[in-house]
Amino acid sequence: MNCPSTKDGYVAMPEAEFEQLLELAAERGAKRALADVGLVDEDAPGDIRDLRSLLSSLRLAKRTAVQTSVRLITTGILLALMAGIAIKLKLFGNGP
Repeated sequence: MNCPSTKDGYVAMPEAEFEQLLELAAERGAKRALADVGLVDEDAPGDIRDLRSLLSSLRLAKRTAVQTSVRLITTGILLALMAGIAIKLKLFGNGP
């Protein structure tokens, strides 16, 4: 690596060296970030797959809960309408 030069308060270096420097910094940063969350051992890929599977399962459970709630509300509204119609038509004897 050549020593960078300064010109008008800016640091200048060849583009290839600059890209190598960026790659090195990015790689070190990624390794440090993985180490900070405990994903540095040989079990890390399996852990990530498990986390993704867990997230997928949670999303599915949330979607199912919302669908079930909508079905229950819809069924309740339909039953209330049917009960109202039955009372209005006096199908169950002498109503009010």
